[in-house]
Order: sequence, then structure tokens, then C-alpha cells
Amino acid sequence: MVDIVLINPRFEISYWGLEHAMPYLGKRAAFPVAALSLLAALTPDQHTVTLIDENVQAIDFGRCARADIVGLTGMSVQRFRMREILGELKQRGIFTIVGGPWVTLQEDYFDGLADAIFVGEAEDTWPLFLTEWVEGRHTRRYEQAERTDMSQMPVPRFDLLPMKHYAFGSVQFSRGCPFTCEFCDIIVTFGRRPRLKTVGQVIAEIEALHTEGAPFVFIVDDNLIGNKAAIKPILREVAVWQEAHGYPLTFFTEASLDLADDAELLALMSAVNIVTVFVGIESPNEAALIEAKKRQNLRGERTLVEKVRVIQDAGLEVWCGMILGFDDDDSTIFEAHRRFIAEARIIHSMTGMLTALPKTPLHKRLTIEGRLDPTDLSPFGTNVIPLRLGRDELQTGYIALMGELYAPGAYFDRFEALFVQGGLRFNQTRRQYWSAHPWSGLLASARAFFQAAGILARLQWRVGDPALRREYRRRLVSLLRVRREPEVLLVYAVKCAIHAHVHALTQAMVRGEPRFGNTF
Repeated sequence: MVDIVLINPRFEISYWGLEHAMPYLGKRAAFPVAALSLLAALTPDQHTVTLIDENVQAIDFGRCARADIVGLTGMSVQRFRMREILGELKQRGIFTIVGGPWVTLQEDYFDGLADAIFVGEAEDTWPLFLTEWVEGRHTRRYEQAERTDMSQMPVPRFDLLPMKHYAFGSVQFSRGCPFTCEFCDIIVTFGRRPRLKTVGQVIAEIEALHTEGAPFVFIVDDNLIGNKAAIKPILREVAVWQEAHGYPLTFFTEASLDLADDAELLALMSAVNIVTVFVGIESPNEAALIEAKKRQNLRGERTLVEKVRVIQDAGLEVWCGMILGFDDDDSTIFEAHRRFIAEARIIHSMTGMLTALPKTPLHKRLTIEGRLDPTDLSPFGTNVIPLRLGRDELQTGYIALMGELYAPGAYFDRFEALFVQGGLRFNQTRRQYWSAHPWSGLLASARAFFQAAGILARLQWRVGDPALRREYRRRLVSLLRVRREPEVLLVYAVKCAIHAHVHALTQAMVRGEPRFGNTF
């Protein structure tokens, strides 16, 4: 029997982490990473596995010292903390392994700290490694020869994680994306051919999350609609499951902008009770999209704003990813981004400076052109040396844009444009169910009201800036004049908590606090 500890290190404070929002939501972390619970499910029964997510619990290094193997996973934003943890583990003489996105992209990053590394997917190599380790013949590097067969993946061991401490659960339907965006590492890690789980697997996973009491679930697929024909029957069955169980789950997901071109797919996502979709729009600059090989955003007759509004009209809120610093960007790009976000009524924009990740086509091209900063943590927040913008100009413009986008007035103006003037109607399928089952609807509304009241009360009690507290109250009064549905009130409360997080993040950037990173 092998005693194994698997660790997800603490994240740097970032846009996705929502660290500043968690106290208002009554949680410790946004959602669990998929790797820990999946690796536990892939571990043969004769071994023991302990999962530690440092975002919700401290690492017990004494416990790690008693283990035979301690493994770490992590993304680029976790790489510095990973080194710190590995250093502590090595001082204690512990056998260490590392897998995940960052070591997949930069394999030598943990040289001297890790006894073995896993490159890419590990559904086949993890059990193989354990067999070889027991037999005393393991190697230092493992990489699968073939992509994982998604139809053979087990249900993750969500029961080994403290799910009550997460704001959202997480589930995966597919891997891979058919597009070739120059800056993206997804096709490096997961390939261009989308691979999907079976309907049975998907239902089993959402049932497991439901059992663990996770009402809000993030579908973590990098592009849920990478294979539209294959995902539609899965969504139909998830919609059937939702109706049979009274729509207990609210989903969020990621998809490409061509979602706007498929009315059937939009209707299915609404039927599943997917209420929010994150879309990689990247730039309002069409030349930049062409440069980045993101032509799929430009197909069809509709403008980018019109495509976003089609998705919104179907009852899905749109969050987006935006990038500054493409070769075709000049000093006008900052105002173009601000204007686009306002016109599209996008409340949440994960805006960052272009970064070239190892092994991506962008990294290869800029290496040849001699336009990469080799510093691991550049003072400019990005390793890219822009073509038409100075590095100081890009960083200054980026920070100023963040301050403008997440200034309370601009942020809540976008909220009101979408939910008040725009009257965004989400949860439509679930509302129809509640019409036929009024008692269920009453209970759900009461639950939403008390959740919203709790979040808003914590905000008024804990937010230090009195001007922010006044703004949250003022906008609440404005909302209640038009929309009084408890579900909308809960959305507003969550938006306030997220704003408190992002506002703190942007203010730190404006202050020029040390260790500035492009982790927004």
C-alpha cells in the first residue's frame, strides 16, 4: 500500500480566485481544481489518498512527511508557491512529484525539486507510475503517448474534498478545442479534437456534486461547444435530469463566440439552466483578432457587440476574456476596450496583457523575433515586448483601464444596463417548472432572498470604504424599483461581492504594489 498526499497550492490573488469576495459569500475558495479529486479516483483501491487544497486548508507538512509520495499540481499563477512548497518538502526528504498545466508547458521549471514530473494528461500515466513506483522502477518523466479516452474516466472523488467551503462545484464534460488561437495553451495540453464523456458519465458526475450539496456548478470545459453536434444530446439529457430533480443546479460555463450563431444550442443551454457563459472575445480590434488567428469571432454578418447581445437575449449573461498588447494594438486600444465593454453590457471582463506561454505558437514566433522578456516575473507584468506600444505605455494603459472598468459607477452602470434597462431573463426553464410546482418555487425564492440578505449584510458590515457601501445601497434601491425577484436580488448581491474583490485588486494595481503580475 502506498500513502499519497496530493496538494493544490494557494493561488496568487487574481481575478478568477475571487479571494477578496469569499468572506462576503461565506466561503473559503471559489471552486476546487479538477485534478485532485480525479487523481484520487484514478488511484487503485489498495493505496490511500489525502487531498489538500491550500486555498481552503493549511498544508500539514508533518502529515506530508509521513506519506510515501507527495504530489503537486498547479497553473502558472501558482508556480512561485509550488516552488516554496517543494523546497520545504525536499528539506524533509519527501519523495515529490509534479503535474498540471505549468510543468506541462515548462518542464524544467522544477528541476532539482521534483523526483518525477507528469507532462500533459495523466489518466494513463498516473496508475502506471504507481505500479512502477511500487516495483522500484519508476522514471523521472511521464507523458501519455495518446490523448485520454474521456469515455473511460471515473467519477471524481468529490467526497474527499471539503465541498462546503467552495462557492461553486466543478465538473468537466469535454477536453480540447478545434480553434488555433496563437496565444492559447489549451490545444497544446488537450489538442484540437474535442473529446467528450458519455451521457452516463456526465449525469453521474452532476449527481455526485448534487449529493455533496453544490447548488452552483462551473462546467470547466475550455470550450463546451467545441463539438456542437456531440454536446447537444448531452445537454438534452442533463436538461431531463434537471427537470426530474426540480432544477437543483445552476451552471456556468465557457464557450466560443460562435455560440451566438446556433439558436438550438442557446435554447439547450437555457434548458439546462446554464445562466452564465465566459467567452474569449479578446479584442474589439479586428486586425488583432486576425493576427491572433481568432477569425471565428469575425465570421458572419453580426458585429462583436451584436453577437454578445444575441447570447444575452437567450437568457445567458456573458463574461469575457480580453487581451491588450497585440502587434496591431496602438495607443487607441485602451479606449476601444472600454467602449466595447460598455456597449456590450458585459459586467465582468477578465482583461490582461498578452502573455506568451511556453510551447504556444505565439511563444515560438516571438522567440524567433527576439521579443520575449526572459524574466520569470517581469516588472511589466508580461513577457511580451509589444510592437506598437512601449512596455511602460502598455502597463500604464492596462492599469488605468482596469481602474475605469471597475470603478463603482462604470461597473454598476453595466449591471443596470443588462439587468434593469435590458431586463435580462435568466432561469427561464426553471421558472416554467416553478409555475407548475409553486411550492418548489416559493422555497427557492425564500432561499435566494435569505442568501442575498446575508451577503449584503456582510458587505455593509465588512467593506471598509464607506463610499463603496453607500454605492451598494444606492444601486440596490435602484434595482428594487424595477426588479424584485429574489433570484435577481441574489445575483446583485453576488455582483457586489465580486466588485469588492475586483475593486480591491485594481486599487492594488493602481498603488503599484510589489510583485505586480499579469494575473487579473
